Amino acid sequence: MSTIRQTLTADDWAEAALDALAEDGVRAVAVEPLARRLGVTKGSFYWHFSSRRMLLQAALALWERRETDEVLARAAEETDPRKRLARLFREADGSRRAGRLYLALANATDSPLITEVVRRVMAHRLAFLRECYAAMGADAETAAARAAMAYSMFLGMLQLRRDAPEAIPEGERFHEYMHLVGEALIPGYERALVRR
Repeated sequence: MSTIRQTLTADDWAEAALDALAEDGVRAVAVEPLARRLGVTKGSFYWHFSSRRMLLQAALALWERRETDEVLARAAEETDPRKRLARLFREADGSRRAGRLYLALANATDSPLITEVVRRVMAHRLAFLRECYAAMGADAETAAARAAMAYSMFLGMLQLRRDAPEAIPEGERFHEYMHLVGEALIPGYERALVRR
């Protein structure tokens, strides 16, 4: 009796590359280990990609689209900038995997390809934050400072979740924690939530 193997897509390979990155860093993105992980031959890889670099590009594009473009687009659906930020913070709480992945990418400073994408993502996220704070009436300098503070808090949370997981609560307590983050970072946060 033969078994039917599902055909892998380029996104399946990109997703596997992101998993490997999150678990073991950039060096883990190698064709043979990924093929073993996916239960296929290297031929499947070469059907979609001609090189490891192309796989990394596809993985980074998937990560950027899912973790930045789509998250910011959903947050931008809110017309009130306070609600926009509150939604962004809810969306950006992310999984432990997402946090480990971001930190692995941010630490891959020896890869110009990855560094370029991480810088672009960071610039896009900071611009979104600045726009929200400016829409609340902050001048350009204050909006930039608040955006940097909010992003710094996000990065610190990722670091703590990875290195001192007991410091950041889980489950329902995590939502309470994010509520406190909202109070700290969003002027008029409670008012914005009440005016739903």
